[in-house]
Amino acid sequence: MDAFCAETSSPLVQLGLRHLGQALPTLLDEARQQQVSYETFLYRALAVEAQARRQRVLLHRSQAAHLPARKTLEAFDFSFQPSLSERQVRELAGLSFVQTATSIVLLGPPGVGKTHLAASFAWLALEAGYSTFFTSLTALVEDLDAAGRKDTLRRRLRFYARPQVLVMDEIGYTRLNPKQGQLIFELVNARYAGAGSLILTSNKSFAEWGLLLGDEVLASALLDRLLHRAEVLTINGPSYRMKEHVPLLQPPHPLTPKEVMPHQA
Repeated sequence: MDAFCAETSSPLVQLGLRHLGQALPTLLDEARQQQVSYETFLYRALAVEAQARRQRVLLHRSQAAHLPARKTLEAFDFSFQPSLSERQVRELAGLSFVQTATSIVLLGPPGVGKTHLAASFAWLALEAGYSTFFTSLTALVEDLDAAGRKDTLRRRLRFYARPQVLVMDEIGYTRLNPKQGQLIFELVNARYAGAGSLILTSNKSFAEWGLLLGDEVLASALLDRLLHRAEVLTINGPSYRMKEHVPLLQPPHPLTPKEVMPHQA
């Protein structure tokens, strides 16, 4: 078998079947043990190469999209956040929101899983073939500020307006100056006009967005466009980061009479 693999490795490499070459010894062992037909063996061999290529393409696309580490809905603890509708989340996972250019807004205090859900939706969209990009609001405005010249700035705005799904994470941690607020409004407006989906996470209520953008009128205009086609998920629950420390956050139990005056027990 080793000799056969050595002989076939070069043709496989020449044909670009690198992953098949690595998996071939295992495939041959399985074929002998299971006594599979030539057709079954060929199908399995080609399936190994096809799957590896899909994973390689997905890796490159996820890196280009700046996606964080893979997040799944299966890893999300819905029982820990009872205020969140699991049914609504599962429906959104079907990606109809991308097809209808509907946005998703995730609101709640830090640590409740907003970024986890946003990343999960983004990964599902990417795997389904939709163009996707993930950024925090801070990184976004820093990039736009660094663009400098007007023509370069316009190209960066078009870059962020282009993906079918754009995730803008952590809205509320950075207060914007008037120029930055105007640029974010232009981006939201461009995506609204171009029928693209936004996924936003924020620890601020909509009433606080005026202070965030530094302009109440601008915030009102932005929210008018954003919420025209949007699903809003509000999570009012404890932080996952404090999950293991919940007992420490509970008030101490009241002392019993025996604990107060043990000598009288």
